[in-house]
Amino acid sequence: MISIGLLIIRLVVGLLFVGHGAQKLFGWFGGYGIKGTGGWFESIGMKPGITMALFAGLAELIGGILFALGFLTPLAAIIIAGTMVMAIVKVHGPNGLWATANGYEYNLTLIAVSIGIVFIGPGKYAIDVFLF
Repeated sequence: MISIGLLIIRLVVGLLFVGHGAQKLFGWFGGYGIKGTGGWFESIGMKPGITMALFAGLAELIGGILFALGFLTPLAAIIIAGTMVMAIVKVHGPNGLWATANGYEYNLTLIAVSIGIVFIGPGKYAIDVFLF
């Protein structure tokens, strides 16, 4: 049962990150694509915006895929946590903790979940089980 719970956590968090990456890279799921995201990144001081949008989108897409599959789980968690730390520093941190004020509550939760999975392990329904 524990492995099923870990699989559910990995799939939900991982696939949501895949979706966020697809928003940034391709404009899917209501996203703005590379150019739109790059413009927004420029507006918050992340330059060059298009390059930063590409890196952020790839990090979310690749980190999400790896996390969902339970493949190279520690690397996936570092990618996810790093992306969320950057979101806190550049966007949500100044707004305080609570999500109701656009704070970093959600980002912090994702950091805790991704790093927590590394310490617990990805469960038996993960590719890592066959590799390590």
